[in-house]
Amino acid sequence: MKSVALHSKIIKVLLKSFTIILLFSISLSSYSQEVDAARQAEGRKLFKSLCASCHKLDRKLVGPALGGVEERRENEWLLAWIKNNAELRASGDRQAIAIYEEYNGSPMTAFPQLSDDQINNILYYTTVGDPVKADVAGTAVVDATAGGGSGSAPEWIIYLLAGAIIVAFLMIASLLKQVNELKGNKSANKSNLKRDLHELWEGIKGNTFLHVLTTIFVLLMGAYIVFGTLFKVGVNEGYMPLQPIAFSHKIHSGENKIECQYCHSSAKHSKHSGIPSVNVCMNCHKNIAEVSEGTVVEWDGMTYGKAELDKEIAKIYDAAGWDPDELEYTGNTKPIKWVRIHNLPDFAYFNHSQHVTVGGIECQKCHGPVETYDEMRQFSPLTMGWCINCHRETNVDLKGTEYYDNIHKELAKKYNVDKVTIAQLGGLECGKCHY
Repeated sequence: MKSVALHSKIIKVLLKSFTIILLFSISLSSYSQEVDAARQAEGRKLFKSLCASCHKLDRKLVGPALGGVEERRENEWLLAWIKNNAELRASGDRQAIAIYEEYNGSPMTAFPQLSDDQINNILYYTTVGDPVKADVAGTAVVDATAGGGSGSAPEWIIYLLAGAIIVAFLMIASLLKQVNELKGNKSANKSNLKRDLHELWEGIKGNTFLHVLTTIFVLLMGAYIVFGTLFKVGVNEGYMPLQPIAFSHKIHSGENKIECQYCHSSAKHSKHSGIPSVNVCMNCHKNIAEVSEGTVVEWDGMTYGKAELDKEIAKIYDAAGWDPDELEYTGNTKPIKWVRIHNLPDFAYFNHSQHVTVGGIECQKCHGPVETYDEMRQFSPLTMGWCINCHRETNVDLKGTEYYDNIHKELAKKYNVDKVTIAQLGGLECGKCHY
């Protein structure tokens, strides 16, 4: 009878333990509801316009990852650093000097025009991340453009949840031990630790409820891992293949301020952005046969200096059939076999001109801060969810003529909004991208 009563006690403790864990889980999921939406939106807007070209929330870009930066630095220091980091370094601040040296003396842009409230809103956004939104079916969807840490809870909640799980486990272990002792399974010759572990294991082996619970947990984790892996198939974010010529966007687009559409001229009037022909390269390099002294490029894990980069320019001459000594074309041309980086499935239609010319979207929106890249890589995931979220967030300017103005007013009235998004204009229709 004692064994039966103790078994009932175990079931009660188990139920209470999992209730505690469930309550903490609910508190985690409901944390996002406590976020100050106004501050979050303002901070996100400022971050995307001023900070996103050099920083992400979850990983290093040009500068350090900013997710949870308020936990690592004092607010007063952050305000001074953001407003004028050069002045802070000049004052002898060790933290400022250390960061400056860590990133090879690359100075951060100063923002003296920002008020303390604006900076604090940016910092608030780096703490709470992007908002959790509901899709058409009412399911929670996290913004796919988030750099990381989206809707993440404070660390103390995570630690508290872990502590609750540990306490529940210890309570279960203690009761299993008592059940085993009632059955007379004692190992007097073993040390206390070995005896306790043995008794715990015997209790686990004999408890059917724990067997069922473990089976369910394993199945759920297996499904999570399998489906998580399947959803990553074909997602090549970060893909950076080795190209035949060490072309640096940082030198061309960043330092020399060459417009993206000078080389990728078809982006504004064609479906494709186009790979620039060698003739476009020769427009400049016909007169530029070598790089300036001190030019350095990080390429394929190696550092290319002047000698190596001059050889890369010679590859362009070889492809164009240009004789730099005689200053004439030989006619012996060769193709440059560039490796394609961005590649959508055949069933997905994307038109560059529709986005660049009509939508007025900057190249960096999809391709990242290209002007900082020595080696070009895929910046965005280019998944369907990523595109859809962009359509849901991007407002459309239909003003300009009476006809479009009327359309705008009718749609705004229909959806009860001030500005109409691409999604509300029909940007979520399947036929827009799949036909």
